[in-house]
Amino acid sequence: MIARRADHPYRRPMTTPLLCKIAFLALMVGWYAIRIPHKRRARRTPVASSHWDFRENLLLSISATGLGVIPTIYCLFGLARIGERPTNLALLALGLVVAALSLWMFDKSHRGLGREWSFSLELRDGHRLKTQGVYAWVRHPMYSAFWLWALAQAILLPNWIAGLSGLVGFGCLYFFRVPREERMMQERFGGEWLAYAAATPRVVPWKALARKP
Repeated sequence: MIARRADHPYRRPMTTPLLCKIAFLALMVGWYAIRIPHKRRARRTPVASSHWDFRENLLLSISATGLGVIPTIYCLFGLARIGERPTNLALLALGLVVAALSLWMFDKSHRGLGREWSFSLELRDGHRLKTQGVYAWVRHPMYSAFWLWALAQAILLPNWIAGLSGLVGFGCLYFFRVPREERMMQERFGGEWLAYAAATPRVVPWKALARKP
């Protein structure tokens, strides 16, 4: 019987870059697992008003490319070693923590909206202004979750192109969409929205963190 060499492929441990890629793909799977049930429930509530247009489609496509398409291609097929950078177990651990926070915030923001959640700039019948739960911390907790996703992507993926594409892609969506979204909310809720916006940060819960001892 011939003993296998220590460097036999079946005995090689998974490398840190591979674990980082697996962690990122798990983040994507968790995202879909959270969103799909809420998307199905939201369809039962009719849309009262919509601002879904070419600009919105373009921004969503840019964001999806940066957060999903580019990193998925990198994880599954690589980028011909273009833009590679070193990584280590500390970055893997940090990325996992940020990814977990992203999924937690993503779940809480969906639960807070319930059937009033929309994929785009839409308001549903009977839409109410949410100010409880994570919405008491920030006005846009779902965007907070996506910023955390993009940050986890940058930490986990040992490639400058795939890692930073999420921050660039989602950044385009965020900075061009949020002012329009907040105008829509002000038109719908008036002074109630203005008071809420004045008291609540957009995506970083500075005030909630400042209240902690």
